[in-house]
Amino acid sequence: MFKLLGAIFGFWALGFFGLILGLIGGSVIDRLVAYGPGGVNPFNAARRQVVFLETVFIFMGKLAKADGRVSESEVSHVEQFMHKLRMTREHRLKAIALFKQGASPDYDIHPQLNEFLAVCGHSRNLRQMLLVYLIIMGLSDGQLNTAEEDLLRVIAGRLDYHPAAFEQLLDMVMNQMHFAAGGASSANALDDAYKALGVSKDSTDQEIKRAYRKLMSQYHPDKLMGQGVPEDMIAVATEQAQEVQTAYDLIKKHREQGSTTTR
Repeated sequence: MFKLLGAIFGFWALGFFGLILGLIGGSVIDRLVAYGPGGVNPFNAARRQVVFLETVFIFMGKLAKADGRVSESEVSHVEQFMHKLRMTREHRLKAIALFKQGASPDYDIHPQLNEFLAVCGHSRNLRQMLLVYLIIMGLSDGQLNTAEEDLLRVIAGRLDYHPAAFEQLLDMVMNQMHFAAGGASSANALDDAYKALGVSKDSTDQEIKRAYRKLMSQYHPDKLMGQGVPEDMIAVATEQAQEVQTAYDLIKKHREQGSTTTR
């Protein structure tokens, strides 16, 4: 949009050379709006990718150790997580080392959180994706224990999430995951679908569509990579997007059937 406006204004003001300058300037603004500063400066994006990956796996280790010990099932879940991400051998070795670092008994999360906030913190989307990945990790054994949830609340607070906003995000991710393996056919599927989108049965069609589009935008691969999420880690976001799509389709189908019945 800004590229077109820049071209028109540039041509009107300076002719052909103004058109070229307007296209370049508008393109930069378009990328800034779509992807954040990392989409304009590739060095910023590369730095964000490193810090994002480090933070995710260090905090996964801390989360696994939250109840005092790292169980075999938790290690297995991390290995499955890395397999799902299709990480390269180099990235897998790095991720394992980071996980062990976070799992050490005396590890303090706050210095890493400070670095994350300094490099990635200006992007709410990156802050939210960090929480999403950690919630998925915490739920990998089917539930969050008290220690895990307490740790997530501390992290969420540092990421500027109000307790109510964290509760809503937690509820949304939990219910999105219900659609990962045939959840759309369960007895409570419709209730789960509304929660997955962060809306209710009383929400209007426009409100539901707005929530759906916002979530799909947040999970969009190009946008996430442009903001600094490593390409290896896009697979999980893609799965979440598919689950959001399934939930939205279920709500839409139910509402269309309801409106047909009342005619």
